[in-house]
Amino acid sequence: MYLKKANGPRSVTLDNGRILSVSDLPNADTRWVASRKETVVLAVTHGLISRDEALKRYQLSVEEYDGWCRARTASGRAALKVTTLQRYREPRVDLVPRDSAR
Repeated sequence: MYLKKANGPRSVTLDNGRILSVSDLPNADTRWVASRKETVVLAVTHGLISRDEALKRYQLSVEEYDGWCRARTASGRAALKVTTLQRYREPRVDLVPRDSAR
């Protein structure tokens, strides 16, 4: 049997005792749901894969990935759900006062 040489660890233990391995990472062409976003963030945070490797593998922008990290840190997995995204974002500030819009 041949095992591919890995640059980093094959698995890491998370703070809650759960073991996260390379096989737990989502496919590159995945449909993004909150749990998969969280898995990628946890994998990078705990050193399973590098940030650059995650950005390249999943074709993410730096802003998108950093947004996932900020949302998860501030509000947990629920903040990563697309359906509740507006609830966890900072309130929008209008640049033009409403009475002088015309």
